[in-house]
Formats: sequence, C-alpha cells, structure tokens
Amino acid sequence: MLYAIETTGITKIFEGVTAVNNVSISVKTGELFGLLGPNGAGKTTLINMLSTMTEPSGGSARIWDFDISRDASAVRQSIGVVFQDTTLDDRLTGRENLDLHGRLYGMDSKNRKKRIEEVLSLVELTDRADSIVKTYSGGMMRRLEIARGLMHHPHVLFLDEPTLGLDPQTRNHIWEYIKILNKEEGVTIVLTTHYMEEADQLCGRIAIIDHGRIVALDTPVALKSRLGGDVITLGLENPADMARLCDIYKKNGCAEIVSLKKNEVFITVREGERQIPHVLNLALNAGIPIQSVSLRKPTLDDVFLHHTGRAIRDKEASEAERVGYIIRSRRK
Repeated sequence: MLYAIETTGITKIFEGVTAVNNVSISVKTGELFGLLGPNGAGKTTLINMLSTMTEPSGGSARIWDFDISRDASAVRQSIGVVFQDTTLDDRLTGRENLDLHGRLYGMDSKNRKKRIEEVLSLVELTDRADSIVKTYSGGMMRRLEIARGLMHHPHVLFLDEPTLGLDPQTRNHIWEYIKILNKEEGVTIVLTTHYMEEADQLCGRIAIIDHGRIVALDTPVALKSRLGGDVITLGLENPADMARLCDIYKKNGCAEIVSLKKNEVFITVREGERQIPHVLNLALNAGIPIQSVSLRKPTLDDVFLHHTGRAIRDKEASEAERVGYIIRSRRK
C-alpha cells in the first residue's frame, strides 16, 4: 500500500468558524509525518477527524484504505492514538491500563499478555508495570500512553503533541521511542507539534498548518533550503524603523526575503558574510541605527515566519492573550 493516509479537501467548521480548511495530504506507508503549527491552528481537529472522533464538515479521508465516515470501525482497528491530554486511569496499574485497552480491542488473553510485555519493554516500563499510574511521572505516563496506543498492532499511530510539558531530557527519550516505533515496528506515524526542533529532528516530511490551512509541505531540509543560504538578523534600537528598513532592502534588491519579528528584521540572502556590509550601509545611510547583527542558517522558525508572517511563538502568545481575555470577560 503506497499511502497509509489520504485526505481530499477535508474541512471542519464549528459554529461558523473554519478550524480545518480544505486540507489535502497523502502520508506514505511507513512515513513519520509531522503537522507543525501553533495551538489553535487546526492540528488536533484534523487528528480528531482522521481518528473518527469528529465528523468532517466537508471533503473526505481514507486511513489504510478505509473511508473515515463509511468504515469508521475498520479505521479504529487500524489506528492508535495518543491524545494531547492524558486519558489513562490513574487508579489502575500500568499493566491494568494496557490489559483494559487490549480487552476493548477484542484481543484474547494469550495475545494480550504477550503484547503487554512487548510494549512495556519497548518503552522501558517493565519494572513499573504493577505500580499505580498516579505514582508515575509525566514522562512515564506519556510512555505508557504510547505503549497503550501500540497494544493492538496499529498500522497508523497518531501522536498529538506527545512531549508537551515534558522536560528536555524526557522529551529526548520520547523522541528515541518514536524513532524506534517508526523504524523497527514499521508503524506509520503522524505527529503534531509546535516545537520546531521536534519536527526537524523526527519527521521525514512536515506540513506547516496555520488557520486550518496547509501553507507549506516538504522535507525539513527542502523547506529551509527554499529560503536561501543565510539569515541576517538585525536588532533595531527603534521598532518604528522596521517597516521603513524592510522597504529599503526590498527596493534595493539585496534580499530575497525580508520579515519582521518584534524589534528584529530578518533578511534571507545568499553568501551572507559578503552581504552584511552592504545591508548595514543601507541602514546607516537611511539614518536607522542598528543595535545588533548576527548571521545563521535558516531554521523552521524562519520557514514558518516566511509563510505566515509571524513567528510560531508570537502566535502562541496571541492565542494565550485571546483566551485570557475571554476568561477575564466571563468573570466580570
């Protein structure tokens, strides 16, 4: 089977708000595919539709060649899901959580016991299998949820923000488990994240999603290479000069891409070291003081900034402010 997942114009509208807008993607069998975007971009809504938790408002999708609307039961048998929020029963042991999941999927006693030992070993939880889950750390709970998602040998595993809220060391451990699942178990994995490094390190291809739309899709290397060779970052003393400086660079043709973030101007160029003197002279001749200058290779943050006009962290902050405003308004 060439494609484990195929969507055609899949769309979801909630009370007049389009959460997922005409998304068409194809995920190859055995691929580790990333959905990169801020909270509120539509990542979880897309996963909910593909896992048959939510009916699409339009379009269609097939998982392992089963239609998500007409063959929902077959789709559920073919997938595993690790949700963004924990769904473990913390009053049961790790082993009991896995056993319950196996029973729900109709696994017989012999296969259930065998598979429990396999997945516990895979995520290195054998020694804590009989401990109550409420005594687990956040990282251990995440590993147990991944193990549970694998219990019934799914063809496709959805991981929705699998390392959210974890410390860097635990996050790196989870990354290693995900790589093993993909390579050794042969599981097709779709991972949603708003961590640039996570998408860059793990995913063979990445779809950048913003306001429910896919704005770019390719390998991390290809997405970054399209921006050009180097990124010059200029820190300005006066943020009010930013727009004028961008216009100057664009008119003089010294940069392929110019973008803004807070009090910084990002200029994507080729042969950045040679371009720096020219870039600085243009600013100084215009009477615009430069506070700092640096040179680096493009990152996925630059890719996101280029396609959306904003950094992913800025979008996270805006969403947090919007939610905070709603909460404060309701309290009044």
